[in-house]
Amino acid sequence: MTTATNHNLTATALSALPLGISGKLVTVEADSNHGLPSFRVVGMASRSVDESRERIRSAITNSGFRFPRDKITVNLAPAELKKTGTNFDLPIALTVLTLSQQLLQRDLDRRLFVGELSLDGHLRPIHGIIQAIELALHHRLDEVFIPYANAAEAALVSDRIKIFPVRNLRELWQHLKHQRLISPLPAQANSVKNTQTDSPQLTALDNIIGHTRAKRALVVALAGHHNLLLFGPPGAGKTQLASAAVSLLPPLTHDEHIVLTKLYSLNNPSFTPIMRRPFRAPHHTASLTSLIGGGRNALPGEISLAHCGILYLDEIPEFPRALLEALRQPLESHSITINRHEHNIIYPADFTLIATMNPCPCGYHGSPNHTCTCTPHQVNTYRRRLSGPFLDRIDLTLQLAPPSVSNLVKNTQTAHANLNHSNASRALRDNTSLSTIRAKIHTALCTQHARYPKVYTNGTAPSHTLLRHINLSANAQSFLNATVSQLSLSARSYFKLLRISRTLADLDETPQITEAHIAEAVQFRQSF
Repeated sequence: MTTATNHNLTATALSALPLGISGKLVTVEADSNHGLPSFRVVGMASRSVDESRERIRSAITNSGFRFPRDKITVNLAPAELKKTGTNFDLPIALTVLTLSQQLLQRDLDRRLFVGELSLDGHLRPIHGIIQAIELALHHRLDEVFIPYANAAEAALVSDRIKIFPVRNLRELWQHLKHQRLISPLPAQANSVKNTQTDSPQLTALDNIIGHTRAKRALVVALAGHHNLLLFGPPGAGKTQLASAAVSLLPPLTHDEHIVLTKLYSLNNPSFTPIMRRPFRAPHHTASLTSLIGGGRNALPGEISLAHCGILYLDEIPEFPRALLEALRQPLESHSITINRHEHNIIYPADFTLIATMNPCPCGYHGSPNHTCTCTPHQVNTYRRRLSGPFLDRIDLTLQLAPPSVSNLVKNTQTAHANLNHSNASRALRDNTSLSTIRAKIHTALCTQHARYPKVYTNGTAPSHTLLRHINLSANAQSFLNATVSQLSLSARSYFKLLRISRTLADLDETPQITEAHIAEAVQFRQSF
């Protein structure tokens, strides 16, 4: 007959529950008492947590340990917070080992444990690793133990606390008993290697034929964080221009890199840290939840996954009206709040919107080369799919025309002639051009971040803040007044002109807005 273990024992371990890009500290409390052998998990545990009992039992026995034949109750505190996910497998297993005196309580103190256990005791990757590490920092814990597969994410913050990547339960037990120590992750400098220029999937701006004004509009949009709408017939190059945008953005900062990694990790536990600014292009059949975020686990949507990058909406009138209206608030506040009964989750959504559309359902309204087959009613109905309040969030609106055949022939002949040059010389020329544009955008953004009291840009700064930094020349002020009067512009359109003009001046590295800046800004406010 098996000898019963000591009764009335308790054990505790600390773990973490990711909630958006932050988290909550969870205390795993285990109790062993008299009664028939059982194993219960309480404390608002979801089904995924409740099912962990059999995984933990198998992981403990298959790792060579003894599972106690007692009445074991595990409580996840605070009890009013719903617990989801598989993060608690590892700390629960460690408390069970402590109850059976295969570990001591002091082995678990001032340490945080997260990880999902497989049946053989190996650890699988989980969501929200950086959130867990930041919680440990906030509560001044000494060490964090994570699955080995999450080491790449954890390395981003390994300079702040000791982080130990664990392969299996047996390895962790040996470390805690000082039999075979695990090496902590090395502390890394706060630097991010930007690889977006090396990706063959990115469209180079130099490869786009013509569209000088559209390229200029693209640079202005990125330099001032302005939303951009391009409209024109099929084949005009709208999609190609939009796909070239992300290659013009400056490298990610360390803080941006961490935030993006936290967001993407929530959707994919084995996620590799992102190395370039995101370019998200959801299809018009996407659901409201997939775009905005939410669902059963309140996961981030496309607008949050596009944070610090580009959200591209191709053929925007094809998106459902309700979906576009849901974008209005994030376009203003640059965040989205997902409400739940127990708590609210706030995700960042600071992206640049680039949208494209045809002028009509057939796409050829106003085209000199094709005949439009749409009735006036169809054209108006198609354009009214974009509401006035939504269009008010668009700073730059530009019509595109397809490149002429003569330009295509000319550029084809030029490209053929360039074959005589070495690949190295062509690459050097193209990279210099791209790096120059990116440097101008980066300089303009740095100027704006230094100008405003918070991390605002010309496109996102509140109107009263923007006005304090508007420096108009006398000619520019007179020209602006005449333009507003002649075009009967609204107050919102007036501020849009000021924002775009301020960005144009920043690109020219001049503190004063001139008449030329106002005139160019007016050209980027076309109606359709």
